[in-house]
Amino acid sequence: MNDYIELFKILTDETRVRILKLLQKQELCVCELVEITSLSQPKISKHIAKIRQSKLVNTEKNEQFIYYSLNQSHPQYSLLVLVLNQVEDNNNTESDFQTLNTITTFVCER
Repeated sequence: MNDYIELFKILTDETRVRILKLLQKQELCVCELVEITSLSQPKISKHIAKIRQSKLVNTEKNEQFIYYSLNQSHPQYSLLVLVLNQVEDNNNTESDFQTLNTITTFVCER
């Protein structure tokens, strides 16, 4: 039951939902999330830390950058995807997806 409570706590914040919806599309690092969302790096990092604590994301280190992707082996992964798919896109998420689709190179350059 604690896993469900933790999942729903994560989903109560719009910024975390935005991050998770972006990670549902593709693997991203903090600098990419900053560029897409136009939020500050400390704010993105704070939310990523909470998401990481819940083990909802996998991490892959590439030089000094850490790339995040949804953890498909998480016990509540199916529920997470179900909820993310049901969350109606708002102006922020629509803008995030448009930016994600138009950016050809990011600051961190993979």
